[in-house]
Amino acid sequence: MGAHFDALETRSPESRESDLFARLPAQLAHAKSAAPFYHRLLADVDPAQVSSRAALARLPVTRKSELAALQREAAPFGGLNATPASGLARILVSAGPIYDPEGRRPDFWRTARALFAAGFRAGDVVLNCFSYHLTPAGSMFETGLHHLGCAVIPGGVGQTEMQARVIADLSPAGYVGTPSFLKLIVEKADELGLGSACVRRAVVSGEALMPAVRDFLAQRRIATYQSYGTADLGLIAYETDAREGLVVSEDVILEILRPGTGDPVPEGEVGEVVITTFNADYPLLRFATGDLSAVLAGRSPCGRTNVRIKGWLGRADQTTKVRGLFVHPHQVAEVLRRHGLGRGRLVVGNTAGADHMVLRVERAAPADDALATAIETSLRDLMKLRGTVQFVAPGTLPNDGKVIEDARTYS
Repeated sequence: MGAHFDALETRSPESRESDLFARLPAQLAHAKSAAPFYHRLLADVDPAQVSSRAALARLPVTRKSELAALQREAAPFGGLNATPASGLARILVSAGPIYDPEGRRPDFWRTARALFAAGFRAGDVVLNCFSYHLTPAGSMFETGLHHLGCAVIPGGVGQTEMQARVIADLSPAGYVGTPSFLKLIVEKADELGLGSACVRRAVVSGEALMPAVRDFLAQRRIATYQSYGTADLGLIAYETDAREGLVVSEDVILEILRPGTGDPVPEGEVGEVVITTFNADYPLLRFATGDLSAVLAGRSPCGRTNVRIKGWLGRADQTTKVRGLFVHPHQVAEVLRRHGLGRGRLVVGNTAGADHMVLRVERAAPADDALATAIETSLRDLMKLRGTVQFVAPGTLPNDGKVIEDARTYS
C-alpha cells in the first residue's frame, strides 16, 4: 500500500459514479428478494431501472428513527436484514434499543480505510477504547485494525489508571476511542508519572472533537483524525491529512436531503445525511441517519477524489411541541410543496406565555396577501394550529438545515 488505501480512492469522480450506479440495481434486487422489509417497500420498483441518482431519489427513505419500532414488530432486525441471525458474526445493541447485525466478511464496518488515512499500518499496536460491551463501536474499529494487520489492546471504556499503565507497559503507537477519554488517559499518565509519548496517532469518534481537546492532543504530538459513522451503517466519512472536511467512504452512495422531504439539496446547503450501502447482510437503502451535514465543493488536497462533507452539523429531527401538539419537518415540507415554494423555516416563539408560529418563506416575487392567506390555511389544515406567513428574499434563511426553529424563551 502507498499513500492511499487502494486505487478506488483516486479514481475519477465520473468513474466512481458510474461504478456505484452500475452496481446499484443488483443491490436493490438482492434487498428486495432477501429482506422482507424491502420486499414490501420495493414491491412496485423494478431494480433494473434504478441506475441513476434521479431514479434513486424517487425511492422511499427509511429512517433510523423508525428502527426501534420496526424491530419490535419483526424481531430482531425489522426485516431489513438479508442474512438471518444464525449467519452473522455478532449481534450488537445500540441506543433504542436497536439491534445491529455484523456479518462475517473482513472489515465489515469499512473502518480500515479511515484508519489507514490516519497512518495506522500493519504491525502497529493500538489501544481500542471504544466500548466492547454490547455496543458496536469496539468491534467496528477492531475489525478494521485487524484487516490492516494491527495488534489490538481491547481497552474498552473507563479505568483510566489501568489504561495509563497499559500504555506505559505495552507502548501502543495508536489509539481509537472518544477524544475526551484519550485526554483523560494522558492526564492520568502525567499524574502517575507514567510515559504516554508512544501514542502518536488517534482515530476518534462518538463525540465532537472540541478545539481545546484537539489542541491538547496536538501539544502532546498526537495526530488526531475524526471519523463519522453510525451503528447501522459503519463508516460514512473520515478525516485525512488535508484537514479539509471528511472524505466519504468508497462503498456507499451519499445524498444530502432537505429535512422532512426526500429531495436532494444543492451542493453546500445543509441537509440530512442519507446513505445507500452495498452491504449484502444488511442492505440499507436511502437510510436517513438523522444527522445534518453539507457537501464541500472541490477535491481534497490529499489526492482522494470522493465527495467531502463538513462533518456532523446537528440533528435533522426538529420535531417540536406547540400548544400541546407536535409539529414535524415533513408537515412544513408539505405546506411548501402544496404552494410550489422552495426554502422555508417555521419559527416558533412565545409572547406572554403563549406560543405562536411564523412560517418564513424565501420568495423573489413581491409579497402576495392571497398566497399568504392560502399558506396559513394549509398550516392550519396540516398542523391543526394557527400560524402566520412572512416572505423573505432568497438567501435570507440561514444555511443550517433547520426547517423548524424553536425560538421560545422562558426567562
